[in-house]
Amino acid sequence: MTQTRDPNLVSPHPTAVPDTPPTSTFVNGFIPRRRGLIILLSALGGFLLTVVWSAQFVDQTIGDNVADTLLGHDAKETPITGIVAGIAFAFVSGLAGTFTACNIAAFGVMAPMLGGAGERWNRLGRTLRPLGWLAVGMIIVSVPYGVVVGLVGTDMPQFSMAPNVPGELSGRSIQSMVVFGLIGLAMIYLGLASLGVARDPFARVARRHPNLPMVFMGVLIGGFLIGRPFPLFRQMFRDAAESGNPLYGAAAFTLQSLGNIVVMALLLLILTYTVGGRLQRWIAANPRRITAVTAVALIVAGVFTFLYWDVRLLDRREIIPWYPTAPWA
Repeated sequence: MTQTRDPNLVSPHPTAVPDTPPTSTFVNGFIPRRRGLIILLSALGGFLLTVVWSAQFVDQTIGDNVADTLLGHDAKETPITGIVAGIAFAFVSGLAGTFTACNIAAFGVMAPMLGGAGERWNRLGRTLRPLGWLAVGMIIVSVPYGVVVGLVGTDMPQFSMAPNVPGELSGRSIQSMVVFGLIGLAMIYLGLASLGVARDPFARVARRHPNLPMVFMGVLIGGFLIGRPFPLFRQMFRDAAESGNPLYGAAAFTLQSLGNIVVMALLLLILTYTVGGRLQRWIAANPRRITAVTAVALIVAGVFTFLYWDVRLLDRREIIPWYPTAPWA
């Protein structure tokens, strides 16, 4: 078997032999049985999540309350005054938006980080390094996008505050559909690749650049900024656009984007320190389990992102006749 140089490709069990050579962070070579069932149940889970998801609860009950508490005032009603206040608002709004429908896909990248072997400090290092590369990918998107917003943001679709009209798609809705549709499809494909159903897009480059898959996932998460309609984000967007300051836009968008993964990082650290050893032993008993967990996380997140933003959105705009939603959604 040809060994790669990817430090994330260490076998979860030293005596386990992969079914195929591991090729990247998301494709470890251990192929679980009943792949069709895994795909079907994961897709069904992503669909059901779109049915029960309540944007009002997540955006307002959770997001607004978190932002109000951290900032010490009504985030929506209080104007952003000055660059310092804008920077603080950017990070807090990113943190408050952790569980919004546009950011929930970020949790799909957690699975490959959960199987680190070794002692606690070794597992901690294997958790923090991928998060660092994830942040690099997010910065690759957030910095140039923030610069663009600082220069021409007032002419962009996201700047508009016009109400949505039934039967029509606004510019910002189309932008959200395109961005999140592509992100959802990318995550679905990576989930299928982890199962060996699709070709690993990083099979060649990961040998020389082993961290590229995680950087790519960071780019996807950073891309949320381009499509995000979250009210607090749009408030920050308008402030950065009206400032005309590209450096302020770059800093604000970077902190807003990084704020999205703070909770994810804390969850990973908690898992590492509480159940990391037991989790590693559970995976070691059958290395195909981490493949299944990775595939399920990516496919559920991808299907949810695509259906929620490209199909359910059409129902909310009364362009398609019906999409199933729970009474509270």
